[in-house]
Amino acid sequence: MKINGCPLCESDGGLLVFKNKQLRVIQAVEAGFPAFYRVVWNAHVAEFSDLLSDERNACINAVVTVEQVLREQLKPSKINLATLGNMVPHLHWHVIARFDWDSHFPGSVWSAPLRPLNLQKLGQLFAQCVQMNQLMAEKLAQT
Repeated sequence: MKINGCPLCESDGGLLVFKNKQLRVIQAVEAGFPAFYRVVWNAHVAEFSDLLSDERNACINAVVTVEQVLREQLKPSKINLATLGNMVPHLHWHVIARFDWDSHFPGSVWSAPLRPLNLQKLGQLFAQCVQMNQLMAEKLAQT
């Protein structure tokens, strides 16, 4: 089911990394955070508990796979996981690799910045993510 006016029903929501009949993984376009990914359920549901048991398993397995690839490939200081949906009530998980040098660390990506952007490190991280996306897609296809 798709809902008119829902941004995650009307578009991929970012750079499409992987898609199957149930879900998709996108690299979000979030300034200062190139390692910000979302696992988006394709059908419009608001809550994780709206999914059937096998659908929940597929969804959480995708979240875990994205987290594992980020950890293995980028070696972040921390991975942040969130499923809020207050602004966009369409089931999606934020999977964000965080680094002790990022502008908001240790605060959330939605908090006020604590330091200026490190453009050199951000550029390097973005290049790593571009290369990593193919590996992420391959691993997601195996789940």
